[in-house]
Amino acid sequence: MQTRKVLHYDAFSSIPNKGNPAGIVLEADDLSVDSMQRIAKTVGFNETVFVLKSDIADYKLRYFTPGHEINLCGHATVGSMYCLKSLGLIGETRNNITIETNVGVLPIRFEQRHDELFVTMKQDQPMFASFNGSVKKLAASLGISEQDIDDSLPIVYGNTGTWTLLVPVKEVESFSRMKPHNYQFPDILIEQPKTSVHPFTLKAFDNKAMMHARHFSSPFSGTVEDAVTGTASGVMGAYYLTYLDHKAEQIEFIVEQGLEIEKDGRVYVNVNRTESGMDVYISGTGVYVKEMDVSFE
Repeated sequence: MQTRKVLHYDAFSSIPNKGNPAGIVLEADDLSVDSMQRIAKTVGFNETVFVLKSDIADYKLRYFTPGHEINLCGHATVGSMYCLKSLGLIGETRNNITIETNVGVLPIRFEQRHDELFVTMKQDQPMFASFNGSVKKLAASLGISEQDIDDSLPIVYGNTGTWTLLVPVKEVESFSRMKPHNYQFPDILIEQPKTSVHPFTLKAFDNKAMMHARHFSSPFSGTVEDAVTGTASGVMGAYYLTYLDHKAEQIEFIVEQGLEIEKDGRVYVNVNRTESGMDVYISGTGVYVKEMDVSFE
């Protein structure tokens, strides 16, 4: 049996035990993939991130759910970068670095906003794919009715590093009624059975926010709900420019998430059209919670 130190940081909030928890393992180069997976399963958070050396960037990050590795995770990136910067492992004058991920090398920017450290990460080029499954069964799997779904907007799979199903909902009040039956997702998501589900609405409780959302995990991930999602929030910016406003060159807004599970957090989204596609950025702050000693075989 081995023991490894795991740091618990919350992303997208400055209040401990709000936002989205991430397990962070520093100097993880000596760990095998199996060991990383065992640690992530023991920690039990939606994602645990392992920080490694890189030959092509400042750091390499690998992300694991309790069930499997994923290519990119927004909140674990923000949490780990906030951790490195606040611990002084990234120099005080260095405000721009790069990270190596399974989707390529991505830029990271640090800045102070209202006396708080914010981390901005660029995500992968957005992709969308059609959903052709049963809307009635999809709604039922979320614990709501088909009438709660906003049929004026498309249900699509979206990806800025990780695929998720984007489900437009009419009213923000519907989200408190949602009780996901995650085990049903694979049979409904006929095109991508291992995908998570991201219901959202263009309304919010916070008058500074433009969207409200929840995020329900694939049953293969070993978790039920992701409190505040970075990659899904980023792809929502690309969704807006693709399906809601074809002419706008840029969109910037705040997503509120986590209220229904007492993990209230905020994701700042900025998306710009380019000649080759879209540049998608998300920003957020973080907070240290505690240190854990995790034992694994």
